[in-house]
Amino acid sequence: MPQRRQGVITEKESPMTDQGVTFINVIEISADQVDEFIEQWRERVALMSTAPGFRDVRLHRALLPDARFQLVNIAHWDSAEACEAAGANPTVLASVSQAERIADASPGLYQVVAECP
Repeated sequence: MPQRRQGVITEKESPMTDQGVTFINVIEISADQVDEFIEQWRERVALMSTAPGFRDVRLHRALLPDARFQLVNIAHWDSAEACEAAGANPTVLASVSQAERIADASPGLYQVVAECP
């Protein structure tokens, strides 16, 4: 059982550290274009979700229209390589290019380094 220090579990102690990677993409977009982006996102997810190494994905929407990041996309993959390979699909690349016309995205891959139940 992981040791706790002030309610936080460290990377060495975390049961999540060997469980793949997390793709997080914060998206700046005007509130009036969110619905259009979500439609495009669903099309991309239909492709990405069939790729080897895909685990799950959720798109979070801001509750307030003046939030800087109207959308936050969080997906889990078996590995960075699996995520990158899926993202290299020409159809996915074309869809991302289309989305970039209305949104400014900041994607990245992350690993758990601490957690609190």
